Amino acid sequence: MKEAKPRVYFATKNRGKFLEAARVADSFKISLKHLKFEKQEIQAWNLTEIASHAAFQAAKVTNKNVVAEDAGFFVRALNGFPGPYSSYVFKTLGLEGILRLMRNVGNREAYFQAAVAYCKPSHRPVCFTGIVKGRVARHKRGTQGFGYDPIFIPSGGDERTFAEMGTDEKNLNSHRAKAFARFCRWFLGRSHGVSSETS
Repeated sequence: MKEAKPRVYFATKNRGKFLEAARVADSFKISLKHLKFEKQEIQAWNLTEIASHAAFQAAKVTNKNVVAEDAGFFVRALNGFPGPYSSYVFKTLGLEGILRLMRNVGNREAYFQAAVAYCKPSHRPVCFTGIVKGRVARHKRGTQGFGYDPIFIPSGGDERTFAEMGTDEKNLNSHRAKAFARFCRWFLGRSHGVSSETS
């Protein structure tokens, strides 16, 4: 009889995030289910704190084993802005607004960071992070992905933005994929009684 995959629920309204994470989880033989949960985000500069709070609340309300994620786009020349406020800034200023702020800026270094928090009902969350470094493009490029993908060029690549890559290719480099892979390794290690990776 085929052994059932372990199941975890991802609390997010963002289908793009879910699909990206589900591919990573599937590669570890973990079934990631989409939980369309309206998370209450706290105002904080620390992504792990935001993700942990969201996971704890979702697990408490739904009584399920839940992961929640928060990510930020950090631009060095803007002192880390928009950081954890990336979602709000994306909805208000948009990509064109960020590009205007960066119009005459020479240092275009930036990075994406993701924090993935796992929580069982009545337990404390465990958090995992992933970072990918790169720079801000001068113009929007590409139609894949979502969010800041059209203006982010990851380091060590061929000068394409994340939005010029398919999901599988992006997952080889993305901050979210790194954080989810760390979670998956920890989760499976914990499930099978072997040493786990936490960060």
